Amino acid sequence: MSPTPASHGLRFAFGTLTVLPVEVTRWDRETARAGMLCAPVAGLVVGAGAALAGVALLAMGAGPLLAAVATAAVPAALTRGLHLDGLADTADGLGSGKPAQDALRVMKQSDIGPFGVITLLFVLLAQVAALFQAYASSWDRGALAAVVSATAARLALTLAARTGVHPARPEGLGAAVAGTVPVRAALLVALAVVAAAAGAGALLGTYDLVRAAVAVAGACAAAELLLRHCTRRFGGITGDVFGGLAETAATTALVVFALG
Repeated sequence: MSPTPASHGLRFAFGTLTVLPVEVTRWDRETARAGMLCAPVAGLVVGAGAALAGVALLAMGAGPLLAAVATAAVPAALTRGLHLDGLADTADGLGSGKPAQDALRVMKQSDIGPFGVITLLFVLLAQVAALFQAYASSWDRGALAAVVSATAARLALTLAARTGVHPARPEGLGAAVAGTVPVRAALLVALAVVAAAAGAGALLGTYDLVRAAVAVAGACAAAELLLRHCTRRFGGITGDVFGGLAETAATTALVVFALG
């Protein structure tokens, strides 16, 4: 039996968004569309791995701080730090104050500038602090925060790949996936993720049902604000911007879990 478009999409999602040993057998617009629609599934797997690391450490007697650090480290490891690197490059591009093409050249440089370093520092501190508070409350709330935040991070990529969003460069991952996902399909995936997060939160109680749903919605809103700013500033989206959107969404979701 030949692979279906859905299987090609899953391969694309896991092959481009994680380091898991998945071979991408097709690289075209149709596969990119299916892959970006499957992006939250890749996030679910990454989040499950992060939660497993944190819960395992708690079971072995570690405190919530170490569990939080491990949980924040797993997504970075499972993406080779690409999303964090994209966040840093996006911060450098936005902070450079240069015209669009010059800012894009700044983002392509291999080194990380002061804006990127500062952004990475505070984002990682926020993630660890939020996860610490979640794990200090209960192990299952910490695990839920890890899974929901990682899934919401990849949902932000699905929404950013919708039609009407143009690439800033003619090459790279941004050009490969930008504008591939129909708006209706992206919204349906978003609703499905919100519903799934709410259902998982309901296992812990009504308050967590609402908090999980708000975490996903807040993550998408924060990523959308960054997306609009980047498209105005750079004239479109790049692979680095995708990474920045993912980290912004993940951090926002974790902060929502830390509130209240």
